[in-house]
Formats: sequence, C-alpha cells, structure tokens
Amino acid sequence: MDPQTDTYYNWLVTMSFPVFYNLMMLVARSCFNELQIKNVTMWLVLDYSSDLLYWVDTFVRSRTGFLEQGLLVRDSKILKDNYMKTRQFKLDVISMLPTDFIFLLIGIDNPEWRFNRLLKLGRLFEFFDRTETRTNFPNIFRIGNLVLYIIIIIHWNACLYFAISKTLGFGSDTWVYPDIKHPDFGQLSRQYVYCLYWSTLTLTTIGETPPPVQDIEYLFVVVDFLTGVLIFATIVGNVGAMISNMNAARADFQAKIDSIKQYMEFRKVTKDLEIRVVKWFDYLWTEEKTCDEKLVLKNLPDKLKAEIAINVHLETLRKVRIFQDCEAGLLVELVLKLQPQVFSPGDYVCKKGDIGREMYIIKAGKLAVVADDGVTQFVVLGDGAYFGEISILGIKGSKAGNRRTANIRSVGYSDLFALSKDDLMEALTEYPDAKGILEEKGRAILMKDNLIDESLLAVPDAKELEGKVSRFEANLEIMNVKFRKMAAHHESYERKLKQRLANMENQVRTLRPNE
Repeated sequence: MDPQTDTYYNWLVTMSFPVFYNLMMLVARSCFNELQIKNVTMWLVLDYSSDLLYWVDTFVRSRTGFLEQGLLVRDSKILKDNYMKTRQFKLDVISMLPTDFIFLLIGIDNPEWRFNRLLKLGRLFEFFDRTETRTNFPNIFRIGNLVLYIIIIIHWNACLYFAISKTLGFGSDTWVYPDIKHPDFGQLSRQYVYCLYWSTLTLTTIGETPPPVQDIEYLFVVVDFLTGVLIFATIVGNVGAMISNMNAARADFQAKIDSIKQYMEFRKVTKDLEIRVVKWFDYLWTEEKTCDEKLVLKNLPDKLKAEIAINVHLETLRKVRIFQDCEAGLLVELVLKLQPQVFSPGDYVCKKGDIGREMYIIKAGKLAVVADDGVTQFVVLGDGAYFGEISILGIKGSKAGNRRTANIRSVGYSDLFALSKDDLMEALTEYPDAKGILEEKGRAILMKDNLIDESLLAVPDAKELEGKVSRFEANLEIMNVKFRKMAAHHESYERKLKQRLANMENQVRTLRPNE
C-alpha cells in the first residue's frame, strides 16, 4: 500500500475509531463499575471488533511501502523485515497481547487489563497529522484538535477522581465524591457529570472546589493544578499562534492600505482619487485577489511552478489567435510570464497613440472600446477576449507601428492577464521558428484589416540595419582572424623551408673535401 494514496488515508480513518474508543472507554469502564457491569455484551462486541481491526492493521503496516532512494519499495519481504525492525512493531505486538485471558481468573469486569490497547495511539496521531495536511482549513482543524485533547484530559481526570473517591470511600470527607447511596448521587449519569464538572473546575482553576482533606487528595489536586497550568499555557500559545496565522493575510493587506493612505495624504492626492484607490483595495480583498502568486509559489521547484501555471493559465493563453498552434514549449514559457492585473471602473487600460508594451487577455469583467470622447462605445469585450497582441510583435510595415489604435476602458472591475513585449521577445529567442510564424500570423491579421503599408516593407528599419551592420562587422572580424592565421602559417612555413635549405648547403660543403 502506498502511504500517499487515499486508500491508506481511509484506512487511517477506520483505525482512528477503535483507538479512540479504547482511549475514552477503557478508563471510564475501569473507574465506573456500573458502566461496565450493565453493558457487558456490548463491550465484548466492541472490544473484540477493535481487536480484529488491530490485527488487520498490523498486516497493513507490514505491507505499507516506504521510500528508498526516492523510490517506493513494494517487495513484501522487504516491507515485512523493515516493519519488524521498527519500534512501532514492538508496541503493536504488546497492544495485541491477549491479556483478556486474565478475565478467566479474576472476572470479566476488569477492563483495566486491556490498557495495553492504548499503545496503538500512534495511529490516531498519524490520522490527525494527515488530516491537517489534507484539509483546506488547517487553522480550524488545529483549534478543534486542541479542544479534543483538552476534553480527553478532562475526561481521564474525571475518571481518576471517581476512582480515588471509591478507594478512599464515597462521602468519607468533603473532597471525595458524595455517598452513592444518596438518591441524588447514585445514578451513573450523575456520577460521571459530577466528576466531569469537578475535573473541569480543577484543571481550569476558574471555579471553587471543595478543599482536599487527606494527603493523597492534596497530591492529586497539586498534580491537577500543574496539569491545568500546562494545558492553558498550551491553549494560549497555540490559539494565539493560530489566530495570528488566520489574521496574518488581513494584517499584511491592511498595512499596505495604511501606507498608501499615508502617502496620498502626504502628497495631497484629491479625495476622489483616494476613494477610487481604497475601493480598488476593497475589491481585491472581497474577491480574495490579494494573493501574490510569485511569493506563494517561490518555494516550489521550477517544474511544479510550470505545471501549476499551465493548469491555471494555459487554456486562457490558447484563446489568443496568434498563439494558437504554437509549440507547447513556447506556450509554457509564456504562461510563466503572465502577470495578473486588476482595473477599476472607468480606468483606461490603454489609449489611442500609446506605445504598446504589453498585450492583455481578459480573465473576468467587461472592457469597452470607446471613442475619443470617452462616452461612445463601439464594442464591449468580455471574458476570453484579448487585445494588443499585434503592437508587441513590432511587425514591419504596420501603419500604426507599435502604438495603440483604440481606447479601451474598464466598465466595471476587470481581471486581466498582461504579457509584456520584453517577456515575449525573451521567450522567442529560444524559438526562432515560432517567432517567424507569429510575425506571419500578425502580418496576415494586419493585411486583413488593411493596416499594412506596402511601401514600408521595402524600407529596412533602424534595428534591421543595425543588425545587418553588426553581422557584417562580425563576419569581417572572423575574416581578419582567419587571414592573420594564414599569414602566420605562411611565415612559419617559409622559416622551416629556409632552415631546410641551410641544412642542405651545410651538408654539401662537408661532402666536397672528401671528394
């Protein structure tokens, strides 16, 4: 069984029931004899049902995989051997010892001999840990978990108080439980409720309880007081931390608003603009758009970041005409560069004549293409629409160049994705073929809308000329280097040739006298 699967988690849920049953009921049945005696058949069924689940759980543990060098081990023999080496195996074996055989000697009304079943508590804690990891409301779960621990401690303390009272004698003094022969204190429900009330008052120290009389009573109360101090120190610390975590986002967001307000007041910003800014912040908080995606995802590896971005934004990017049919790698690069932006009612996203530095994709909201008067609306763009994709490509021959050709204003609050020209060009450097395809698509769109000036196509722009000059200079430098290498090689060859001739002349001179 893979410990990361839902099947394993569901088994933990199943095992939490018998473990919690033993945790709560064994001590209660051991201390409140009437509870045990009146329900023997029910306890036997529940006890041996939980024992059966304990046995099955031991088998599950011996078949639960573990990671070795990053791979899940599934070999049953290795899993069994690994489980038998763990401390938990020893605890599981002790928890399943058939201590019930003692019942044959001393009687079935002694459930305290089953206390070894509490050694399975690790399963309950594992269930709590897994649930905290899986839940979408971890702070609420932690508070509920803390309250449950407190209730368990109070329950156990109540049972121990009744057991001590039984040992010392009911009604023997003012501290112990009153005489059970009294009609008001003889019922089982009253016995438990009274002890629970006494335990709560003692551990919380928020009420008056009868003072102890005997030494053992003093010691028990001292231990209870110390336990209560630790409990509520834990409560205050944990609850304080949880509340801080729950309010951390709001506190951080409020700090941003306060700093903006102080700045606007210092710079004497108009009241109307100040109200618009505050409303924009209110919209972000109301719609839960205050999350900084980059900050949240910064701890993830790049691969997981890319997968999350693809899952969230890829379908939106594919709606853009010029990006349709692009290779998957380029789309992944672009998805990681999309930046969310929010515009308030009446805000201009772009104006006619502005230099286009980014394109926009509408995630939610309505944007209107308006005339220069700011009132007349030509068309309203909705979810999934996009604009500005042509201006960031810088297509040669475009009549508008890289300038906006329309006024676009937000009707209400609008959520947009922005892709900047620099980010697009950076991504296209790794995909030169895709760059050519995008330019061809953009040129086709411009020609369809009659926005291409044919006369400009023959005139190279400054960047193109600069590129050609740079390439010419680079080629010239390469030729110079090659020429210098050839010249050096020629000089070296001449020197070697002269040296060989000189050697031959010397040999000739040495041969003539011998003739």
